[in-house]
Amino acid sequence: MKKITVGLLACWFALQGLAAEELNWQTDLPKAQEQAKKEGKLILMDFTGSDWCPWCIKLHNEVFSKPEFADYAKKNLVLVIVDFPRTKPQSDELKKANDALQRKFKIEGYPTVIVTDAAGKKVGDLGYEPGGPKPFIEKLAKLKS
Repeated sequence: MKKITVGLLACWFALQGLAAEELNWQTDLPKAQEQAKKEGKLILMDFTGSDWCPWCIKLHNEVFSKPEFADYAKKNLVLVIVDFPRTKPQSDELKKANDALQRKFKIEGYPTVIVTDAAGKKVGDLGYEPGGPKPFIEKLAKLKS
């Protein structure tokens, strides 16, 4: 019985991760803006320290990796990750672009989520808060309207 339960739990967790893996997190804001214009979507930029920031990791694990967020994002958002890792390699070009975005949006801490329209006009910002994808999606929906 324990083996069946463990197997079912493993399958459930694997399925939970599949939806988030399907999300396309871009690193090129101009390309993301082109896509957002074509598709009539907002842009969500996740300013993160993906390999060292505990709250960034919590935001990813509790919101961005969940199927509810993936479903909402696919219909409403173009996703851009603006990462400032300590151990993951990045090209000099990407580091320079990320630094420029950090200055432009006056990012002072991580995680910070900036939402813009397709033209790059900021419509709001968010950060980590407990509660999973539902309250996060509710705030995004308010920014969209």
